Amino acid sequence: MLGLLCGIVGFVLLPALCEEQDPFRHSSSILTARTLTGERSVDLNRITTVRLLTTFSYGGAYRALVVRDAHGVRLGITTERSRRKLRRAIEEADANAARGVPGPRVSRAARAHLGLTPGQGLVVHTLLSFLLLTVSVSLYVAVVLRLGGQ
Repeated sequence: MLGLLCGIVGFVLLPALCEEQDPFRHSSSILTARTLTGERSVDLNRITTVRLLTTFSYGGAYRALVVRDAHGVRLGITTERSRRKLRRAIEEADANAARGVPGPRVSRAARAHLGLTPGQGLVVHTLLSFLLLTVSVSLYVAVVLRLGGQ
């Protein structure tokens, strides 16, 4: 029971720990922002992965782009200014990939959220995220009711 509760709390809390609270500094290649765990800097020239994290609230869907660089630093990007800088960095990496330089792994949903590719990637991602959330909460409630009834 405790493990299940910790798993759900960890799933919700861990991504929030690296999410930018307030843009702190921007330069041409480094994005620095304050997070709940302190200040983090991501090198936009050495991005390794970009993925989209979608959560839901009363107001609707909430999206954050989780960026990881070659140093292992993760930063959840939520502001429009940071998204524009990330989009330019991915476009430059894609141009370099055409010349044989390996580029970052960017999920289809992240590309769609940034406007780099048209298509249904964002819709499918949102539906799958909602389905995963609904199923996990339903299973949690079923386990709590089952254990509470014994």
